[in-house]
Formats: sequence, C-alpha cells, structure tokens
Amino acid sequence: MTVQIGDKLPDGVLAESTQFGDACPLGPEQVNVHEAVAGKTIAIFAVPGAYTPTCSAQHVPGYVENLDALKAKGVDEVWCVATNDGFVMAAWGKDQNAIGKIRFLGDGSAIWAKALGLEFDLNARGMGTRLQRFSMLVKDGTITQLNVEEGGKFEVSNAETLLAQLG
Repeated sequence: MTVQIGDKLPDGVLAESTQFGDACPLGPEQVNVHEAVAGKTIAIFAVPGAYTPTCSAQHVPGYVENLDALKAKGVDEVWCVATNDGFVMAAWGKDQNAIGKIRFLGDGSAIWAKALGLEFDLNARGMGTRLQRFSMLVKDGTITQLNVEEGGKFEVSNAETLLAQLG
C-alpha cells in the first residue's frame, strides 16, 4: 500500500557520502530516516536513478534553483533519493554542483521504496526495482504533501509544485 498524506514516514536506512577522495566519494554513512526527519521539515524528491535524463536536466536543477525559496517557506532540508548506492549518489550530486545544498541519499536495494509503496519494476529494461518519481513534504516525520508522477511524466514532483503547496 502506498503512503498517503497524514501517514508517518516509514523508517529505513539510506546511504549518504559527502566526502571525496582523489578519485571518488569516500564510504557512505548510514542515515536512519526517522532520526534524520525528527523535528524538521524536509522536502523529499525521488527519482528512478542518478544520471538519468529528466532527473539530471530538470529535477535536481529545479530544486537547487528553488532552494532559498523552499527554505524561506520553512523547509529545513531537501533530499534527493534514488535507487542507487551512496557512492553513485554522491558523485551525481557533485556533478550537479549540489553537494552541501541537497542531501543525495541512496536506497540501493529499494527497501525504503517498498516500505513507501512507491516502487516500480523496471526489470524488463535491465534496471531492477526502482523508486517512482515523486515529491513529498514531511513535517516531524508526518507526510503533509505527496505528489506522485504517472509513468514517464514530470509534472507534479518538481520544486515549483511543493513551493505552491507551501503557500
């Protein structure tokens, strides 16, 4: 069953790397979802995968461009979550010039995606189980906004939609 507005955000463990060595990101740290959202307002957007066309050209840049506006409306942090490992997420965040602005968190085995009920099967395309494209606003662990895209679309999970929902 898919999470809904008013639900508590399911707990899980995501991977994040913010430190870089000479050639690549250093080992990711585990991020406990419940601990990381406690007492905060978090804008979360999920993408099927790092380095995918819409995600790289529109989704991440839109949140970077609107970061100050989101924070002015009370958002403490913005998270980008994808079904990739923490190394890939860090490298992608660095390539997007967004490390330190947005948290890039990996759900490498799609366990959190399944807990959310927002996974979808791309095995036929060789991509395994992935997160659906969505955005949500979470206040102290409770989902207050949820915008799930229909397959292949990019219409409601953008930063502008969350900004409008924040009033």
